[in-house]
Amino acid sequence: MERQEYFLNRHTVRSYSDAAISDDILARMIEAASHAPNTGNMQWYSVIVTKDAGQKKRLAPAHFNQPTVESAAAVLTFCIDLSRFEKWCRASDAEPGFENFQSFIAAMIDTSLFAQQFCTVAEMNGYGTCYLGTTTYNAPQIAEVLKLPHRVVPVTTVTVGIPANDMQEGGTWRLPVEAIMHSEAYTEPSEAQIKEWYAPLEHDSQHFVDENDKSSLAQVFTDVRYPRASAEYFSQVYHNLLKENGF
Repeated sequence: MERQEYFLNRHTVRSYSDAAISDDILARMIEAASHAPNTGNMQWYSVIVTKDAGQKKRLAPAHFNQPTVESAAAVLTFCIDLSRFEKWCRASDAEPGFENFQSFIAAMIDTSLFAQQFCTVAEMNGYGTCYLGTTTYNAPQIAEVLKLPHRVVPVTTVTVGIPANDMQEGGTWRLPVEAIMHSEAYTEPSEAQIKEWYAPLEHDSQHFVDENDKSSLAQVFTDVRYPRASAEYFSQVYHNLLKENGF
């Protein structure tokens, strides 16, 4: 498969076989992922690998008990890690000044790049992966289970394993490139154009509209999946954790 076709056809895998992944293979894939770009080569990130069945069971409630957590060969929690770098600074007679929003953003971006490069490496080696957006919802519980020290904060989680079924050709729907690519400056699309871009998703997702008794797919997103009240609540939970960690 050509590289471009790989990216166009890749998709999330939530169901895995019982096959294990050795520590050596995981270490090699994480080493490759760690070569993703990062700010100033400070590498403000760590990843906690969870393979033990009991530990996965303890993590599952924080991810709303999604089956992929306990069925995966490994659960990888990618974290901002200022602890290691700041200790190195102080051990080298340098006083770090990273207790601020700018440092948080840099660390968040770098941790996300690290996580995405891991997914690419894993998938190119025949494994399936799934991002869990629930990490920032229940970060305090995850931090407790994983015994994260001060200045180490969960950002995202990736489950990985051998797919339960053969990897199917054909990627997930995405907006057409003209919807996301702008030349020289941002071009405001018309409402009609936007509706046209989202029409395939609406067509394929009509069952979600019906089962939730809504009149549009957009209402499923705003009223059911990602309602304002929930977003505001979990925003406050994560914000409190960040404050506790000096950001």
